[in-house]
Amino acid sequence: MGPVANLGPGRPRIAQRLRRGGTPRAEILDAAGELFTTNGYANTSTRVIADAVGIRQASLYHHFAAKDDILDALLAETVTTPLELAVRLDAVKESAPTRLYALASFDVRQLCAARWNLGALYLLPEVRTARFATFRLRRDELRRHYEALAAAVLAEVGGAGITDAQALPFRLVEMVIGIRSDEGVAPAAAERTIPDAALRVLGWPGDLDALRTAAHQLLERLEPPAA
Repeated sequence: MGPVANLGPGRPRIAQRLRRGGTPRAEILDAAGELFTTNGYANTSTRVIADAVGIRQASLYHHFAAKDDILDALLAETVTTPLELAVRLDAVKESAPTRLYALASFDVRQLCAARWNLGALYLLPEVRTARFATFRLRRDELRRHYEALAAAVLAEVGGAGITDAQALPFRLVEMVIGIRSDEGVAPAAAERTIPDAALRVLGWPGDLDALRTAAHQLLERLEPPAA
């Protein structure tokens, strides 16, 4: 048997660390993210996840009571940070196009940069059950922030009555999920091209280079410094 290490509650690890993450919980989420997005949620047991981390199944249960708790935590990762940013953007006095571009740019970046394509989990039938109602509410809240900013942009360009267009920026951002599912990775330019498209689809006619610069400067002010 290989070396063991006692890393908190539960029995000792049965192998050397196999996963990214500074804590056993983070390692479990990393393993589950890979397994759920490659093998499928229904086909992945907690035992398989524990084996991928290099811990006993009993130790996994000290961090997550059930497999659906792991899925819930992974889903929350995809919306928590952009939703927090959307709330902060509501409190600043920048123009609606700048705020919408900043939110879309940040959201595309985090969807592209995530190690596993966790957004693909949105399509799981389990996510439509009552167990994941809180996640769905938070995703809907994020969508409403997008739509409010889109409505403000439409009003600015004289298209306030085009209500169907308000949903398009959010849908464009989530295209990253489908691109990653099809291609494995999103194009390097997605952080620019998708926010560009989100403004153009609303009929915003301004200078995208200047808007991009303003949005990135806004993000630098609002995002906490990296640890």
